Amino acid sequence: MKMGLSTSSMRRRGCLYGIVLVLIPCTVLIVVIGTDYTSEQSMSQRMAEFQMRMQYLESMYRTKQEDVAILSQYLRLAALNGAGVAGGTSSTDGANVSLANLDLLDGLSPDSRSLIRNVTSTNRLAESLKLPTAFHFLPHLLDDSASLQPSYIESRKRQGVSIVLGIPTVKRDKQSYLVETIDNLIANMDEEEQNDTMIVVYVGESDLEYVRTVAQQIRTRFASYIDSGFLEIIAPAASYYPNMNSLRQTLNDSQERVRWRSKQNLDFAFLMAYAQPKGAFYLQLEDDILTKKGFVTIMKNFALEKTAKKEHSNWFVLDFCQLGFIGKMFKSADLPWLITFFQMFFNDKPVDWLLYHLIYTKVCSVEKDGKSCKQEMAKLWIHYKPSLFQHIGTQSSLRGKVQKLKDKQFGKIPNFHPHRNPPAVVRTGIQPYKSYTLQKAYSGDSFFWGLMPQPGDLIEFKFKQPTTIRRYLFRSGNFEQPSDRFYNTTVEVLPASGNGSAISATLPLNVTKDGFLVVGSFNNYGIADGVIDPKIGKLKELRLHVNSDSQNWVILREIYLQSNSVR
Repeated sequence: MKMGLSTSSMRRRGCLYGIVLVLIPCTVLIVVIGTDYTSEQSMSQRMAEFQMRMQYLESMYRTKQEDVAILSQYLRLAALNGAGVAGGTSSTDGANVSLANLDLLDGLSPDSRSLIRNVTSTNRLAESLKLPTAFHFLPHLLDDSASLQPSYIESRKRQGVSIVLGIPTVKRDKQSYLVETIDNLIANMDEEEQNDTMIVVYVGESDLEYVRTVAQQIRTRFASYIDSGFLEIIAPAASYYPNMNSLRQTLNDSQERVRWRSKQNLDFAFLMAYAQPKGAFYLQLEDDILTKKGFVTIMKNFALEKTAKKEHSNWFVLDFCQLGFIGKMFKSADLPWLITFFQMFFNDKPVDWLLYHLIYTKVCSVEKDGKSCKQEMAKLWIHYKPSLFQHIGTQSSLRGKVQKLKDKQFGKIPNFHPHRNPPAVVRTGIQPYKSYTLQKAYSGDSFFWGLMPQPGDLIEFKFKQPTTIRRYLFRSGNFEQPSDRFYNTTVEVLPASGNGSAISATLPLNVTKDGFLVVGSFNNYGIADGVIDPKIGKLKELRLHVNSDSQNWVILREIYLQSNSVR
């Protein structure tokens, strides 16, 4: 056997890689230490945030250490084999094992794998202690080297945020709430919160065509958020899942329910493992929820507050919703505990039960009573009130299951979103239901709820004086009546100059017979959101024009016309 590198050069190369892997987290740490904290934060909160960042960086550093440790084993093996070749000996005990098939390689970074293959191509590890890995609990992962790689990914490789929001979604027999959930999360964050947060959507389906369809729906609505790195989409390889028809039947559940909850455990583990290096905290959500305004800041401040207190500094989960696994926040550095626990017992119990049992195992003892156990668990599992998240879906992803549970601590779900709009006379031919008038919706006092719209129906906003409108936003339907939305309805404006035809000649806009320019329309989710080209100038009127029959009533829960004078 002939070695391509000398022993000394291999050692030098290994040291170089080790130094690089160790110095990267240190460099990030220096940046974090140099962060300019605002004077509004208390000293305890600043120390708590620094502590959280340190834990996050330490977990990333440990990951690099693992790579260095495994690299060292390979380099030592290469050196020993090089000495054997020099002495005229060769290995005859079945050592010719392809490195590509060694499961240790799957845990390494691409750089480490590349280095190992450059050092030697056919060698066996020297005898050493081998600890259990995911492959011991999920041996089917060894059947495909790509089993732990996403089959689909849209990512700008964003990292270093405070909170990563994880949203797993699967194919539902009936209604999907995913786009509405993402829209609600974004609408309830300000720009500063968005800059310190990111969302990862995990599509837990092996049908790649379906995954692409979901991704396209998300991109159509949130393209700018994907392009900025704020929103990512991933999906697992089909080989990530075991044979779901051969699972052990546990808890006296039906085979279908066992498959459903076992897959959910594996989905959560994959999503958490992917999200772990991206932020200091990880928040588990579902694809059919809504939240409250400013939830990101509330959660972060609560986490720092508890971390700053000695009796709560070792918290394991902060609970911002009383239902299932919704709104559960973890330190990213603690996620390996949870991921491994899910892998070990994925076939045995539901995901929320496993979380409970993990914490129970950490602090409870058979020698103490239930009261003592409850007190100790409360130090690790801390509840925030009132709840920040509410479950809105009724159709579970488990076929045939209706999920009507609501978090009573969330409070009343808001039916409308008020805005200050420019002075205008509003009118419509659509008959309002009870007192839910268009005028109240426009002034921000309520929402508009009208009987079934007909072709030609208009909702008109005639400005009291010519007004420059920069952006318009209309949201129809609500979480209680999601089908009461506008379909095939356009947004039209009447320039104050009265020269709509001339403007349409310079802009790619259609013009109606009465001189209105068609500037937009409602999408499949009942939302019309757009900007108005400054070339159009000031407006005399803006209207919504219904172009077809509707089988439903209609709700306008948000009307926002952004002008220069009203913010």
